Amino acid sequence: MEYNTQRGHLRLKEYGRHIQNLVEYAITITEKEKRQDVVDHIVHIMGNLNPHLKNVEDFKHLLWDHLHIMADFSLDVESPYPLPEKEVLFAKPAPFPYPEKNTRFRHYGKNISSMIEKASEMEEGDKKTAYTKCIANYMKIVHNNWNSETVTDETIINDLEIISKGNLHLGDEVTLNKVVSNNKRKHSNNRGGRNKNKNYANKRKNYSRSK
Repeated sequence: MEYNTQRGHLRLKEYGRHIQNLVEYAITITEKEKRQDVVDHIVHIMGNLNPHLKNVEDFKHLLWDHLHIMADFSLDVESPYPLPEKEVLFAKPAPFPYPEKNTRFRHYGKNISSMIEKASEMEEGDKKTAYTKCIANYMKIVHNNWNSETVTDETIINDLEIISKGNLHLGDEVTLNKVVSNNKRKHSNNRGGRNKNKNYANKRKNYSRSK
């Protein structure tokens, strides 16, 4: 019995071992016309084994590229398409730069950055001031959603000025909208649930006494 670990490496597993063996056999054929005929038949079989490739634009070109890959670019045949360059085909992609963002204020989310950028481009006036205050109120809501402690207006206004690099500023006299913290919501919900259970227990107790 021959195990897969003892066999040659499959360069394109989707075509299977038999196609790989046919390609390796074609490489050993010394007669050029016979080798060309065998290779043409191999490409035809490759297309039949992968009918989904017919939906790919210029799928025959793709089949011939796959043929050369399985042959490790050592197959001397007449191809209707230029021989793919091994160095270009297997070249590693350029590293994708990771966006450098300020992680200190990431709890405010990405929308805040675009909103602040837009507000910074606005002309000075009441419209810009109103929009800046809307941003600060939104920051306060987001901050309370992700933090257990209630944030002060002073903290939000200070964070807004830092993120905007001093382009947006609200005076100390500005008062932001009041936001209920998560802890207070949870406490209120739990208390409501306890009261509901308590009322239900009292109703059952009174019903038992009436009997």
